[in-house]
Amino acid sequence: MSASKANKLFGVFFLFTLLLLFGEMSFSRGGQKVGGVDSKNTLPERERAKVWNDWLKWRLDNILPGLMRREGIDLWLVMSNEPDPGPVYFTLLPATSLYVVRTSILMFHDRGEALGVERLSAGSSGIGEWYKATWLDKKNKKQFESLAEVIKKMDPKAIGIETSPIWGHGDHLTASLKEKLVNALGPEYAKRLVSADRLCIGWLETRSPQELSVYRHVCGITHDLIADFYSNKVITPDVTTTEDVEWWFRQRVRDLGFDPWFHPSISIQRSKKDPAGDKDVIRRGDLLHCDIGLKYLGLYTDMQWSAYVLKIGETDAPQGLRDALDRANRVADILMAEFREGRTGNDIVDAAMKKGEAEGLRPLIYCHPIGFYGHAAGPPIDARAPENAPENNRLKGDYPLHLNTAYAIEFSSTTAVPEWDNKDVRIGYEEDAAFMAEGCKFIDGRQTKLFLIK
Repeated sequence: MSASKANKLFGVFFLFTLLLLFGEMSFSRGGQKVGGVDSKNTLPERERAKVWNDWLKWRLDNILPGLMRREGIDLWLVMSNEPDPGPVYFTLLPATSLYVVRTSILMFHDRGEALGVERLSAGSSGIGEWYKATWLDKKNKKQFESLAEVIKKMDPKAIGIETSPIWGHGDHLTASLKEKLVNALGPEYAKRLVSADRLCIGWLETRSPQELSVYRHVCGITHDLIADFYSNKVITPDVTTTEDVEWWFRQRVRDLGFDPWFHPSISIQRSKKDPAGDKDVIRRGDLLHCDIGLKYLGLYTDMQWSAYVLKIGETDAPQGLRDALDRANRVADILMAEFREGRTGNDIVDAAMKKGEAEGLRPLIYCHPIGFYGHAAGPPIDARAPENAPENNRLKGDYPLHLNTAYAIEFSSTTAVPEWDNKDVRIGYEEDAAFMAEGCKFIDGRQTKLFLIK
């Protein structure tokens, strides 16, 4: 399928998606409204499987062909051994496939726009209607012997495999599997093996209209959970500890049928005027910061929000703390305005840091893609020094920004707070956003006011 046809198909869903993403419709009550998530918000396993399979079919039919042609690959091999599926494998399989069967080999053969991409399995069996089996004569032919015969009949010019010097999401092919493949193909066809790392990244980072629509629901659930634990439902000042809140969130996520993607954290900043006391007990006058994320329907969230614990007689947080959050939101505005299709992650972060500092802000930006994983495939947008950032982040940052992708807009913003004797306060800011033709927009809003805990 051509890129123009794929874009038209995206357009069929586009208005509905825009309404869900940026309009008044919503599956949940995200933002700062009080939560109340219960098991009614979650689908049973059978319904989740149906949603996943519907999304997968659309993605395979409408996203994958354009990506293969963009990267110049007419045969893509995804190979996995039973104990180690890798980052791509299960994103290509229906919901009932829960483990790798022996050595699994998925093949995607682009036969041109008229015939489309054929999906095949060179493993021990086919996968229902999804992948047609090619290894039919197991008695007389070994697996890689059969694979090589099939490939030679296809006669592809570029055979994409999961190898990469920098991208972990596109570097899963083991040395032994590659050796078996090269030996089976022989010199002529082994020369046609190319890295499919950018195809892997494109497949993992690109969101379908259906996924983008439901992403608002998933983000809204996360917001509602934040509202729950930033309240007296969970926190009693001078009694509750940060560990209490962290484990409340971890258990609550499980009870609701979601998966946490990392152990949550709650941290405290305190005025110089307030006695230090127990650093883990949440006290009146504390500024709280959380870092939480969950997984639902194959989509991850990653968020950092802040709250203030009111002292007796207070009705709001000190103005300096409110200003600190306002300044953080200004950093977010500057950063997201730099998102443009085709621009690299490095270009975006360099321009945003320069503009933020010119306005007297003190940001440190370290955004990352989000989607099938929390730290997902796509260009990092990271201003940290190499020794403080993940390996190869600057090299990965040269990858261009593509439409229909999602990002955790993450950074810190530092502000001196007068009411705290000009103590520097760090606002850790993180919110999930989608990048589409209209620009980079928050999926389910953002924090504009501190939560207040009585």
